[in-house]
Amino acid sequence: MLNILTNHRTIRKYTSEKIDEQTMTELLDAACRASNTGNMQTYSIVVTTDEEKKKELAPCHFNQGMTTQAAAAVTFCVDFNRFNKWCEQRNAVPGYDNLLSFSSGLIDAIIAAQNFCVAAESKGLGICYLGTTTYTAKRIIEILNLPKFVVPVTTVTIGYPDETPNLENRLPLAGIVHYETYKDYTEKDIENIYKEKEALESTKQFIAENNKETLPQVFTDIRYNKQNNEHFSNELLQVLKEQGFMQ
Repeated sequence: MLNILTNHRTIRKYTSEKIDEQTMTELLDAACRASNTGNMQTYSIVVTTDEEKKKELAPCHFNQGMTTQAAAAVTFCVDFNRFNKWCEQRNAVPGYDNLLSFSSGLIDAIIAAQNFCVAAESKGLGICYLGTTTYTAKRIIEILNLPKFVVPVTTVTIGYPDETPNLENRLPLAGIVHYETYKDYTEKDIENIYKEKEALESTKQFIAENNKETLPQVFTDIRYNKQNNEHFSNELLQVLKEQGFMQ
């Protein structure tokens, strides 16, 4: 298990081989065994294998090729619709139309997604998280027919790998782990934490391709800039209101 975790690779190219029903069921069962808040399991999982439906979802994920090439696109959603209905049918009054409830469902959905991904990799499958789900949640809700109190929070493409990419660089533990209390970073700490990443030839190429001077500029000016962050934040807030949260 440690070997699977430490050798994780994001897979963006897949073969045409399908995933058999038994394997998919095993992966979904592993996902649903994940830890969750109060054992309420306030999430749902939508498995999309239909080619036309994957094509319909593709623009929601900025038309990244793996959305349609993968055997399945699996959307993990916060879901208080099911739990609310159960409460009401048992003479209980649900009070989950708020940010805290959405946040707990979000955490639970992501934990389930990670269980799913680790299980998939243990079976020789490849996965790719799509961070675009919350950007275009409104459209995904329409395509997947998600009712009120259901919000998509991440999508995982899954299939048999048609590539073996290099391991992505990660920050050293010293840059991430704090013991007992949080120790803020000095300028020297920041230099040490990011120096290996910045020294990579792939990083230098990435900076040049984007016509920038530093790697942070690629993030702040192009990939995750303030204008887009604010736009998609407003979009997501509107979705949460429309789906019954943020009341």
